[in-house]
Amino acid sequence: MDSTPVDGPPVDGPPADGPPVDRAQRRGRRIMLTDEEMNAFLREQRTCRVATVSHDGRPHVGALWFVWDGTSMWLYSITRSRRWSDLRKDPRISVVVDSGEAYDELRGVELSGTAVFVGEAPRTGEPCEELAEPERLFPVKNFGVTEMPHDGRHAWIRLTPDSIVSWDFRKI
Repeated sequence: MDSTPVDGPPVDGPPADGPPVDRAQRRGRRIMLTDEEMNAFLREQRTCRVATVSHDGRPHVGALWFVWDGTSMWLYSITRSRRWSDLRKDPRISVVVDSGEAYDELRGVELSGTAVFVGEAPRTGEPCEELAEPERLFPVKNFGVTEMPHDGRHAWIRLTPDSIVSWDFRKI
């Protein structure tokens, strides 16, 4: 793998209504997912791995279902989890979504930024305009139903990434 920086300027592009996202990456542009490929990939995958910083500075990583709205990743987390506690103390977050078994099938996306808590915690279904889209997408993708179930144990975390790195080894 080539570890030299890519030639030319970083590929920055603002999300629909957000700040620029750093899309520069060391592996080179030839294996980077295009915006269309990345959006399709994040919409079809179900499980991500969420990394947080624990109170003692050690990383904590756990699997979680998510939904991608084209700009932000929405995580529906248990409010009594270590993840939730970590993010309340330090909102820095990194999430990886990947797939593939053989080397030449590997592809994925890493999104990093700051976690934002949205809506009441735990979520009981109180009206919240900002949650309309994730609560429309999430139950269809993850439960096969159209109505968002609220169990009084989960709440929403939004990650609008500052940095995105992607790879698709099928392009090699």
